[in-house]
Amino acid sequence: MHRFPAKPAGASACGGQFRRRRDHPAGRAGGQRRGSRDRTAGYPPAAQERACVLLKDVFDYSLEEIADLVGSTVGGVKAALSRGRSKLAALSGEPIVRSEPQRDPELLELLSRYVELFNRRDWDGVRALTSADAQLQVADCFKGRLSESPYFVEYERASTTWKMAIGIIDSEAVLLVLHHGEDGWKPAHPVRIEAAGGIINRVTDYYACPWIMPAAGAVVVSGPA
Repeated sequence: MHRFPAKPAGASACGGQFRRRRDHPAGRAGGQRRGSRDRTAGYPPAAQERACVLLKDVFDYSLEEIADLVGSTVGGVKAALSRGRSKLAALSGEPIVRSEPQRDPELLELLSRYVELFNRRDWDGVRALTSADAQLQVADCFKGRLSESPYFVEYERASTTWKMAIGIIDSEAVLLVLHHGEDGWKPAHPVRIEAAGGIINRVTDYYACPWIMPAAGAVVVSGPA
């Protein structure tokens, strides 16, 4: 397997006003690892196996570093590496049959409305879909109330041509931010939306986590963009 250089110590993909807000507790020393642990904790075991293989065999992290990043133990990381590598070795080129993910019609309707408003840059409309104390996490760049963040400003001023669509990553319904390049529109990173009672109460944006997409087993753009 081709080995890429490990991510430089202290490197951050935070940009714009998020970079200037690194004094937030989520961005202080150790914030990157806490944020990484939060990001992997909600994913199924198979995704953690892929993350461990990626971090060890591609980015050359130590077992201790990986354990800290994924919120596990060295023994747990060794077990995940063993399972993940065994699955990779067993791949024979035959089609992989995946079960259709369960769909929540109410959530999909909410996501569709969110995408429509987001792509129109109707930030007031997007805010109307969220609770007053809705929480936002952008990797280790920001963690706090959405209303107190520069979140929409960052997208408004983005230099990259982007649009949002509903998608699926490893059977989980998410939003996908697509970037336009020479080969057309390509998924760049996911955004996880959590809601209760038809109101969005948490947004987790993974734009500063470029390793998420390569580690995903299946990425599908399933909704209009």
